[in-house]
Amino acid sequence: MIDKRNSYAIIGAGPSGLAAARNLQKENISFIGFESYHSVGGLWDIKNPHSSVYKSAHLISSKRKTEFNEFPMKDSVADYPSHKDLCEYFNDFADHFKLREHFKFNSKVVSTFKREDGLWELKTSQEHYLFAGIIIANGNLSEPNIPKFQGEFSGELLHSKEYKDPIIFKDKRVLVIGAGNSGCDIIVDAVHYAKSVDMSVRRGYHFVPKYILGRPADTIGGKLKLPFRIKRFLDSKFLGLFTGNPERFGFPKADHKLYESHPIVNSLILHYIGHGDINIQKGIEKFEGKKVYFKDGTSKEYDLVLLATGFKLHYPFIDKKHLNLKGVTPQLFLNIFPPGEDLFFVGLLEALGIGWQGRYEQAALIAKTITAKRNNPGVYNKFRKKQTEKIDLTGGIKYLKLDRMAYYVNKDVYLNKMTYFKKFLSN
Repeated sequence: MIDKRNSYAIIGAGPSGLAAARNLQKENISFIGFESYHSVGGLWDIKNPHSSVYKSAHLISSKRKTEFNEFPMKDSVADYPSHKDLCEYFNDFADHFKLREHFKFNSKVVSTFKREDGLWELKTSQEHYLFAGIIIANGNLSEPNIPKFQGEFSGELLHSKEYKDPIIFKDKRVLVIGAGNSGCDIIVDAVHYAKSVDMSVRRGYHFVPKYILGRPADTIGGKLKLPFRIKRFLDSKFLGLFTGNPERFGFPKADHKLYESHPIVNSLILHYIGHGDINIQKGIEKFEGKKVYFKDGTSKEYDLVLLATGFKLHYPFIDKKHLNLKGVTPQLFLNIFPPGEDLFFVGLLEALGIGWQGRYEQAALIAKTITAKRNNPGVYNKFRKKQTEKIDLTGGIKYLKLDRMAYYVNKDVYLNKMTYFKKFLSN
């Protein structure tokens, strides 16, 4: 066993893992990172077997609202960078801060175990380590969520994670199940190749164009701070001027208000529906051969069905008892700290506009926590007691009660808490 009892392990070298590495580096905390692939970037490297991006994949938030503050993207990069731009960005980030030398690549973590003395054992396919603690930063968009359907489909059935190139749609009758942001991107790809394109949706959505008045939509407004209810009312009316009523295009009426779920950020989906290139269908009743039956009693034959049904959390290397699960989602203080010491999460976080800087702030708080434990046990113990408190991070937003929404927060509330607790630990 390799004894690193004064060091911490970071699992993953995507955006969250790099954020963790950079902040431990800033606090002079010894660490080793583990990455199953041969380089950094996580899912944004399309060559990574665990990547869920595809040839046409771009950010749905603008670069200035997504980048790490201390390392802005190049001015030459487009407003909405491609996966190629982002892969280059994370490699540049790692090289600029000399983070790569702290990672072991082609090193998959297969198990972690907390000992009675509080130290953690970590095994990879090659080595066995002893660490002071573990930082889990392996992302939440790699394990496909594949729902069960009645019957069997005899055509081609695949999940969006398997999708890379729109050539697979050539001359086929295509059905995309799910209207999340990836589903909408992919179906727009399919329009240019498929014989016909349909989308099956169970619920309604709010739509946001990528550009408003010539600027990225997420850069509009924000200077004037309004009460949330007033802001949501005004934003809904304003967006309606650009997108119209989605029900007119065949979508069900949204069962939630704006911001209570992630909106669809896409300027083309309604365009193609309006031109008759995409047809909206109801939810799935059953499969029977190549025929798909829908909830409204209609049916249609397809050659290819693509499941744009999202992803599920996946931590196969740790015993679930450490995760404080509620359903399938870990219950964490500030989306970082499960009960118990020296186990942390970076990246189990979603919020409109929070970008990778939100993950960076999580990592910064972890680094401050480790430093306080070593140098100021009194403050650290007070912080540990605070972790038993219930803190509302929603900002009054009633997020949909869905597994994928369980770790949504209000950006402003969350970042304010990060600032408060970093100062608390620095006293």
